[in-house]
Amino acid sequence: MVEFRHVTKTYARTHTHALRNVDFKVGKGEFVYITGHSGAGKSTLLALVLRRTTPTEGVVAIAGQDLARLREGQLPLLRRRIGMVFQDHRLLPKLSAADNLTFALRATGAGGQLEQRALNALRLVGLAHKRKAFPIELSLGEQQRVAIARALVTNPPLLLCDEPTGNLDPDTSWEILELLNDLNIKGTTVVVATHSRDLVDAMKHRTLVLRNGELVRDDDRGGYSL
Repeated sequence: MVEFRHVTKTYARTHTHALRNVDFKVGKGEFVYITGHSGAGKSTLLALVLRRTTPTEGVVAIAGQDLARLREGQLPLLRRRIGMVFQDHRLLPKLSAADNLTFALRATGAGGQLEQRALNALRLVGLAHKRKAFPIELSLGEQQRVAIARALVTNPPLLLCDEPTGNLDPDTSWEILELLNDLNIKGTTVVVATHSRDLVDAMKHRTLVLRNGELVRDDDRGGYSL
């Protein structure tokens, strides 16, 4: 599903090595944590998977396709196959929960039964009854659930999460983690970037540890230990 082959990312202006010779594969149906302290390279790694940037050296591939070889016109199709959840959810405040999802569908060029697809995605995260609510009327946990539904509304085979529980209390964080685990059980490949020890240790999955841009551990048994 995701493959990094000896990937280095250097920002020339600041001479910063965000990633150094990173090499790993994520198989279809896996749940993988990407861990490490702030600045370890987690967000850069996700940006490479989304083709928001390209590697200085090496290859980043999705389903065997080298992302650096994609033309600009092919990027919307790629991003339709990848769901993305951010720490701050990034919902549009003037749109209801359902309208946030239909807006995402239109933005990716999807057509047909948009309202029904939005309702189905909200039902998947347990918020169909909140479809008419605006973000300000939702709790932080509910807002994050809507963000997950928005990422899932195009039925992507791959879901990326960047610190998805960073602003949430422990109980709500556990609810979000359980939701992600359920989605994974149903077949979605899930990659979660986090520096939360509690999150990683609460539900163990394969764990990749970054330190100063280098992959220093790849542990199938899971656990946060740095």
